[in-house]
Amino acid sequence: MGKQYTKTDILYHISWISKFITHEILMKKYEKYPIHIYNSLSRQKELFTPLHTPNVGMYVCGPTVYNDVHLGNCRTFVSFDVIYRYLLHLGYKVRYVRNITDVGHLTESGEDKMATRARIEKIEPMEVAQKYTRRFHEIMSLMNTLPPSIEPSASGHIPEQIEMVQDILDNGLAYVANGSVYFDTQKYVENSGNYGELSGRIIEELFSETRVLKNQDEKRNPADFAIWMKADENHIMRWESPWSVGFPGWHLECSAMSTKYLGTTFDIHGGGADLKFPHHENEIAQNVGACNVEPANYWIHTNMLLMNGKKMSKSDGNTITPIQLMEGDSEHVSQGYDPMTIRFFFLQAHYSSTLDLSDAALQAASRGFRKLTAALKIARSIDPAGYTHSGDQELADKIKEYRDQCYREMSDDFNTAKTLAVLFEMAGILHELDNGQIKANNISAESIELLANTFISFMEDVLGLQQPEDSNGKIDDVMEILLDIRQKARAEKNWALSDQIRDQLAAVGIEIKDGKEGTSYTL
Repeated sequence: MGKQYTKTDILYHISWISKFITHEILMKKYEKYPIHIYNSLSRQKELFTPLHTPNVGMYVCGPTVYNDVHLGNCRTFVSFDVIYRYLLHLGYKVRYVRNITDVGHLTESGEDKMATRARIEKIEPMEVAQKYTRRFHEIMSLMNTLPPSIEPSASGHIPEQIEMVQDILDNGLAYVANGSVYFDTQKYVENSGNYGELSGRIIEELFSETRVLKNQDEKRNPADFAIWMKADENHIMRWESPWSVGFPGWHLECSAMSTKYLGTTFDIHGGGADLKFPHHENEIAQNVGACNVEPANYWIHTNMLLMNGKKMSKSDGNTITPIQLMEGDSEHVSQGYDPMTIRFFFLQAHYSSTLDLSDAALQAASRGFRKLTAALKIARSIDPAGYTHSGDQELADKIKEYRDQCYREMSDDFNTAKTLAVLFEMAGILHELDNGQIKANNISAESIELLANTFISFMEDVLGLQQPEDSNGKIDDVMEILLDIRQKARAEKNWALSDQIRDQLAAVGIEIKDGKEGTSYTL
């Protein structure tokens, strides 16, 4: 005979099913927790209102694949991964476009970066692109970033870029000079007056720069920039166009590809703060020049990653690659750090703040991350069936407030730092449940389920933080050996050795718990 439910049980479950259905039908999460974004264009925080709710279009400038991705770039891509994840979590349908730059990004000498690397490695430029695109994907996978909806390459969209150049010419905002095509910033300023609006550059200062400094005598104005460049006979990356055999300007690719996949105006455009000028400023000018509208309603920029208090610089030896950081193969770190620890470290600061990477900061991040992953393990193991329908109301209210606070912090310009602070508070409750400080009759099944689901959801789905792959493998094997040695020491009344093992493990963030059913540990 099956379990007999009382009238109270039935009414309880009907009540919560009704609440769930009502919430799902009448209110989406993005309506309950509206997002406010700091818009770099307006320099203020604004309510996020998509053009076509629930659809969201987001374009993020991707890597130039002539070398391995820089650690500072990794921070940017992790930041936008969290933004992408949170938008999806709230119920938005997001088309996330992140490009691959494999042509047009020039060195100071005027040579394409892809061609320079091809010459050094003695391979074809597209081999360079394939090699470093693959390695970029491998690093992003290690850091648990979701792949974008579309990842177009610049070299795969030459026809679209040529068409956009022609549109800008047709609108009178570009000119041809010796086979190259330049954007006419003077005419653009006369028509719109907003060149420099995003970056805060003063247009008069840009116009006053000398031609000798720019070394571009064929330009009408020092501030003009190339949207198509005529290739010399030694340039190996070149395509036919109405103006010359040449290649597109670096800024043009993002304008052409964002327009193709997201429309002439879309919701969010993002990238590192170093791209504000000239890249993003020129993108806006190009889009207005070709489409007569600015491309994005909200501009989001991530800030710089420092190292030991200074800007990263190869010439100063103050730099480290993502792989070196993971493997500990650098004088700047005392050990290798798991990719999830690095991701956690990035999220400890707001994306718009500078973040200082150091060995001490990474060690602290490692300890903090272990506390959260230990709580994550507890949250996954909780069975609400072991709890009652009633419990301490103050605790229940606290858990609900933590849930709402997680949403409020993330909806306040994607504040991962403050969201993590709330998750640490929730982790404290989970640890108290696990060690018996909170009794089963003090917390309801509803509260325990809300606590566990919220913690797991924000840790894994929103922040993209997972337990390292070996956390339940090699670590468990090593801990089993240590606990066995300690158990034998206790049996032989060797309290000094027993306490030494416990204390040394505690020093690295591993807590030993002795109970009636044996000894266990938490990270």
